[in-house]
Amino acid sequence: MNDSSPARTTAVLDVWCELQCPDCRGALPDLRALRARYGDRLELRLRHFPLEKHKHAFAAAQAAEEAAEQGRAWPYVEAVLDRVEELDRKGEPFLIEVARELGLDAEEFDTALIDGRHILIVDADQAEGKAIGVTGTPTYVIGGERLDGGKSQEGLRERIEEIADRLLAEGE
Repeated sequence: MNDSSPARTTAVLDVWCELQCPDCRGALPDLRALRARYGDRLELRLRHFPLEKHKHAFAAAQAAEEAAEQGRAWPYVEAVLDRVEELDRKGEPFLIEVARELGLDAEEFDTALIDGRHILIVDADQAEGKAIGVTGTPTYVIGGERLDGGKSQEGLRERIEEIADRLLAEGE
């Protein structure tokens, strides 16, 4: 197939995230701003790093993978993060409730959490995160640079934009 349109350059931002993490919720405005600024020129890739201190984080990561399979990863992630206290209180039933609210197949979410079909993806992300030095969430990786947002979000979006602008300029 001959496609005459030039390939669009994209930059990739890996977002190491945990859906029971208040700091990750705090990062949502930055992620929304990045999406608004770059559109499809910046690929935001959700990477899972559930922390042991949050007992529903591992199930939430699996639920996010099910949302991705149903084509709604980021809307689901944002909806859960926006209500992190409810996840704390309600646990897995809340994950299914959010799926239902978004018009996703809630029964499939329930089944996925029971049969563990997404566990390997979550485990692989966590192992890769540990291997590259992720210790908390949110952590961003773009252009080979790791930016830790778990301590402070201050200045991170600007740094991500600098790197994204450079990567996109190099690719043109």
